[in-house]
Amino acid sequence: MTAQASTPDPDEVGQGINALEAYLAAQPPTQPPSEPPAQGPATDEGADGRTRRVRKLAGEVAEAHRLAELQDDDTPLLLDSGRVRKRRRKAHEASRLHKLGQDPAMRAWQAARMRRLLVAAGMVALTLALAWSTAGVQTFAAGEAKDWTPAWVFAWLVEPFMSLALLTVVGAKAYLGTRGQPINSQKLDRIEYGFLGLTLTMNAWPYLPGVADTFQVSRLVLHILGPVVAVAVVTALPIILEAFARLDHRPAHPGVTGPLTAPAYSANANTDRPAGNPPGNGVERDHVAALTILARSLIASGDLPATPSANALRQVLRCGMDTARQVRDELRGGDDRDE
Repeated sequence: MTAQASTPDPDEVGQGINALEAYLAAQPPTQPPSEPPAQGPATDEGADGRTRRVRKLAGEVAEAHRLAELQDDDTPLLLDSGRVRKRRRKAHEASRLHKLGQDPAMRAWQAARMRRLLVAAGMVALTLALAWSTAGVQTFAAGEAKDWTPAWVFAWLVEPFMSLALLTVVGAKAYLGTRGQPINSQKLDRIEYGFLGLTLTMNAWPYLPGVADTFQVSRLVLHILGPVVAVAVVTALPIILEAFARLDHRPAHPGVTGPLTAPAYSANANTDRPAGNPPGNGVERDHVAALTILARSLIASGDLPATPSANALRQVLRCGMDTARQVRDELRGGDDRDE
């Protein structure tokens, strides 16, 4: 069965055309596309005429004004550079070392260390000097004895046993001198110089004029060098140790207007009294105050017991017994007040 196409009604076609015309008439008219503006040559000039050069120069001027404002501020100059801080650190360290060096305990420690060093050097020099003279004494003591005979061998022992006896005396004097109790004995002095005289004589005798086959000053000086050094050490060492024993490790005290008393009982007499300090039972009150401060520091460091006796204070402070008793009473009174 074949479908036949329907024929459109003329009225319907007319109505459709009328509706399309009405729709198109209701639409706004469209503008034709405008032509693009003509492109001229590229330029940096803006509407206000600020070109690239103008902007660069304006930036430089603004930077200069800002730098001028900051240049008047001295705050960066107040900051310490690395070199200044390093120098200040060294100065601060030097100041603290100096302050520490004024401390009585530090000064006493330094003196004790130097004293030990000097005593050790003196004893080594004395031992070497006596060892140097051993060969000369052996030549004198052996005489015409042949090598390795009993007389020749025992001649080597002459100088050592004299040296040991001499070192015993010198060592005792040196030790007691370091403890503040120097030995002033004429008998010990005669023993020392007797041994040294024997050593010097035995070393020099074979080389003296009229004894030596050919006298030479250089040989004589060379052989007496050891005994001369020994005499010098034995003479100088007690003097040095006595000077160390008289050292005063206390710093200058504002209350003391004169020299402190010497390490002797005569310090409690009216002589050598600090000017301006009135006597109080034979003892200066300001001096006792200074010694009391020193005693407290020694107690704190452990060099003195908590309740030292007057004798212990006298030995450590190197003062008279009356002064030591005053310091002891001050310490006990201060402890009672603290409690």
